[in-house]
Amino acid sequence: MGIFHWHGIRRFTISHQPSAPQEQSPASDFHVLPSTPQVSRFTRQDLRSSSGFTLLEMLIALFLLGGVLAVILPRISFEEDLRSTGRKLVGLLRTFQGQAAADQTPLRLYLDLDQGLYWMMVVEEKEERLPLDPAWKLPRPLPESIRLTEVSIGQDKRMSGRVGVTFFPNGRIEPVTMYLIDDKSNLLGIAVDSLTGAIRVSNERFDLPLNRLIPDRVKILLKASAQAGTGGAARGGPPPPRGVQ
Repeated sequence: MGIFHWHGIRRFTISHQPSAPQEQSPASDFHVLPSTPQVSRFTRQDLRSSSGFTLLEMLIALFLLGGVLAVILPRISFEEDLRSTGRKLVGLLRTFQGQAAADQTPLRLYLDLDQGLYWMMVVEEKEERLPLDPAWKLPRPLPESIRLTEVSIGQDKRMSGRVGVTFFPNGRIEPVTMYLIDDKSNLLGIAVDSLTGAIRVSNERFDLPLNRLIPDRVKILLKASAQAGTGGAARGGPPPPRGVQ
């Protein structure tokens, strides 16, 4: 037996010379097994989970999702068109109310029930002019699926033609009630209470006109303001801005 030191590693070698058999103790038995390559044991389920969904599963999921969207989206889109148009008109009423009070100048919102158009005019004594804002140089159309079917200013109800809603410098708005309808016969009503300035929105017709709730003394003030600031030409309306026939 020889002992060698190589690079700091102590190594034992056993000579191949025959020697007398020696009795070995069980503690000295040492067997070296040959190294074999490790084989990874992945099941078919493991391989499937690591690779994700199959193409067939993805196609089935997309088909089901498309069917659900095809049923839901048309119903949502029509309702959102009507509601979004109502929110836009309510926003315009609030904007014109604040602008008339800030500029101390009456404003008028014209609604064309026949053509589905609306635009704003500035009232100066007995005359009207286009606003300086270039966004209102041309009238704005309602969505194609939305119609303005009825507009009431106080007791004056119109179902065709043009109607003007006046905004006064004191922050008041003429008592107006309007109804929008889409091509699915969904209804949306907008009503302005001239006394409190509240704006109500409903998907049903209003039972009681809001102008009946206004005291007589307030009606007199509103009527005087309208005559002083508008010259009483709100209902027929001036010619619309260019671009409207």
